[in-house]
Amino acid sequence: MDNRMTTTAFELPGYRVVRNLGVVRGVTVRSRGLGGQITGFLRTLGGGKIHEYVQLCEETRAEGFDLMLEHADQMGANAIVGIRYDATELGNNMTEVLAYGTAVVVEPS
Repeated sequence: MDNRMTTTAFELPGYRVVRNLGVVRGVTVRSRGLGGQITGFLRTLGGGKIHEYVQLCEETRAEGFDLMLEHADQMGANAIVGIRYDATELGNNMTEVLAYGTAVVVEPS
């Protein structure tokens, strides 16, 4: 599925929804390796942005999004509307990200 056919809104400009296929989701859990954890911990002592954890969050979010796209593709969707993210800490240095939305079939309006 084309990333441009996804939105946090409930409609895609220039398209109309012709079929609603239901909720799609992508769930993933990630953790920093020991080296990244140590570096991240040392950065907390000085304050400021902790690049190791920003990178972890970005990679986790991207993976959840890609899994959601795969789920929508398997359902026969050509677009996803109403996309949202949810994140949860699952213990020390583990982050779960859930990307979800509504899989739809759209056509040009």
